Amino acid sequence: MPFLHYARRAVQTLIAGCWFLTCCVVVQAQAPDNSGGATSQNTQVNPNDIPDQITAVPNRPTFSTTAESVQSGVFEIEYGLEAGAGHQNINGLLKLGLTKNLELRFGNNPIERDAGVAGRGDSGAGFKYKIIEEQGWHPTLSVLYTATIPTATAEVGAGAVGHSAGILLSKDFGKHHFDFNETAQWLGRPGATGFDRDYFTALAYSRAVQGKWGVTGEIAGFSRANARLAATMTIMGAATYNWSSRLVLDSGIYFAAYGNLPRATFVCGVTYSVADLYHRHQTGKKTAN
Repeated sequence: MPFLHYARRAVQTLIAGCWFLTCCVVVQAQAPDNSGGATSQNTQVNPNDIPDQITAVPNRPTFSTTAESVQSGVFEIEYGLEAGAGHQNINGLLKLGLTKNLELRFGNNPIERDAGVAGRGDSGAGFKYKIIEEQGWHPTLSVLYTATIPTATAEVGAGAVGHSAGILLSKDFGKHHFDFNETAQWLGRPGATGFDRDYFTALAYSRAVQGKWGVTGEIAGFSRANARLAATMTIMGAATYNWSSRLVLDSGIYFAAYGNLPRATFVCGVTYSVADLYHRHQTGKKTAN
């Protein structure tokens, strides 16, 4: 199939690109630090506390979502790949900080391959709203909603509209950062009415280790949804590199503790804060006036 051929070529090209970026990162890491205080999910700085600096807020490479929001006015992208036996995809997430507490989100898998069937993956649109910001003993608390849009081709998608809603918690303990997610999913039934339901639970840990380098780990899983979709659990370990405050690279691997998943899946990707679309421009005009 022509699409399968191009999908394989795209995955191979992205893997080669990730290895090239990794080599560049290693060389850059040996140079003196000139990042100007790069910040990511692995550090303990709230991005909205630095109004004059654009700071990336990665969700990658974990399955969980941090409770922190993209800065107001900032447009940010995340793209990466997963490669395991019988499963490969290229996945993307677009985020816009509409306000200090409200983040709009759109995700899509432009290429996905499962069990030898390749096609375009599903999409998802939704928002994250921060209710409480971390202060003292209490963590950052946010809510997340996502609607699944069945844009997939062939048999690689859900095949029906779905919904998910959950609670996100993030907390720093010194240099140690934790994210906890508890989410309910309503999965549409292709060709039928009603929904099946499952639950997603995740606990992720991250910290900076040396210079621009950081590490992250996660345990995450889905409960059983129906006779076809059994419960799964994964354990992940990854390294991150803050190329700058706006650009964060990641690479790692997750293992299937149980469930119908590849035994091991390689992941790598990038988070980049593209630009501040309106917030700082408006602030500058007010200051000038």
